[in-house]
Amino acid sequence: MTRDRLAEAIRLREEGRAKQDQAILKEARTLLLDLAAVYPDDAEIVFQTGVAHDNSGLGSEAIPYYVRSLELGLSGPDLERCLLGLGSTYRYLGYYQQAEEVLRRGVKEFPHNRAIQVLHAMSLYNTQYYKEAMEIVLTHLLETTTDEKLQYFKRGLMYYATHLDETSS
Repeated sequence: MTRDRLAEAIRLREEGRAKQDQAILKEARTLLLDLAAVYPDDAEIVFQTGVAHDNSGLGSEAIPYYVRSLELGLSGPDLERCLLGLGSTYRYLGYYQQAEEVLRRGVKEFPHNRAIQVLHAMSLYNTQYYKEAMEIVLTHLLETTTDEKLQYFKRGLMYYATHLDETSS
């Protein structure tokens, strides 16, 4: 029964997010808050409660749920999504150092997640690590683009992505 209620709450949250419908998101949040009150040590429920708040534009209210779900040992795809959500929310709210720390963990644990990589680069920019931020963004751009002109210069650009301060002199 609990998992059925959780599945329904997730379905509502996804629908509300897709439609940008605050009434549906509020319904999902209410259901998840009820579940979290009954099961405060269930990492998945706590995490989903955070996501519902985040999807509703309530980032500062989402943070404690994200943090608690991590403390409870969240794992797998939910952990990946949690690190992305928490890092992004910290960054959006101006908590740049916390964002950088969370996203660095995300990069370490999920190195193939480009969204985490790019958000990490943004947090590096915010913490004034400009060179590292540029290296990450340039590398990911060059690895994913189909733009002919960028592809033509890819070899040189990839070199300079990690040698930004290098000149011919």
